[in-house]
Amino acid sequence: MAASQSDNLQQGDVLPFASGQVAVYSARCPSKTANNEDAAALIPLDDRTGVMVVADGMGGGSAGEHASRLAVRTLRSSLKTVQRGDVPLRVAVLNGIEAANRAVTDLGIGAATTLAVAEIQGRSVRTYHVGDSMILIVSQRGKVKLQTVSHSPVGYAVEAGILDEKEALHHEDRHLVSNMIGLSDMRVEIGSIVELAPRDTLLLASDGLFDNLHVEEIVEVIRKGPFKKVVQRLSGDAVHRMTNPTEGQPSKKDDLTFVAFRPTPPPRTQRSKSAGIGRTSV
Repeated sequence: MAASQSDNLQQGDVLPFASGQVAVYSARCPSKTANNEDAAALIPLDDRTGVMVVADGMGGGSAGEHASRLAVRTLRSSLKTVQRGDVPLRVAVLNGIEAANRAVTDLGIGAATTLAVAEIQGRSVRTYHVGDSMILIVSQRGKVKLQTVSHSPVGYAVEAGILDEKEALHHEDRHLVSNMIGLSDMRVEIGSIVELAPRDTLLLASDGLFDNLHVEEIVEVIRKGPFKKVVQRLSGDAVHRMTNPTEGQPSKKDDLTFVAFRPTPPPRTQRSKSAGIGRTSV
């Protein structure tokens, strides 16, 4: 796992990041001895601004691992231009994704990777993604405020209403991805800016999570509770599905990586007797 905020991130660590706190998990597929082909990064820019990244490498052998890590390193390098004041953050992210695509393509070994990126500026979030690693924004009450569309035949079928999400999890073509870093015709999908409420949760994850848990199950886990427990339960539930197949439930052994973020909630104000106003609530 690549992480620029700390080179020694432990699974489930909860860290201050941008205008809130973040938790990270990354582990290789439980059935393989090869390295984890996923990569994740936390790239802080100042005390209210940062970029979160998840990449899921493909290509067999060490190619996938090489592609995901190269893409993350290239994006991180591009973001240095923001810190120097050369370009706006949005431009630096897009430049970094384009540069990552060139770098992975130039390897010439058939490597590729997905890329899911979220830029955080205060309470504002903008997402960018290539491939089928997904991004979710969920309220404390479980409302899905943002869910990216997987760049795959099955993902497009779900978006068009041809398949529902439960059918998609069991579809034989679920593994096919139609857009990725490492293709000459790669395209970036850019999301609209979303303003986070104080107790919203932002999640970026590889398909090791979304191929093993239904979206509603993920939402129920991440929407509330201490971050440490959220990470433990989410990773535990996904690994359990991978290693204990049950008829009617999704199960696909894969590397598993996710990054979750919550903004720091505002301080509660004391009841004002003169104004007759109680404590703030959200």
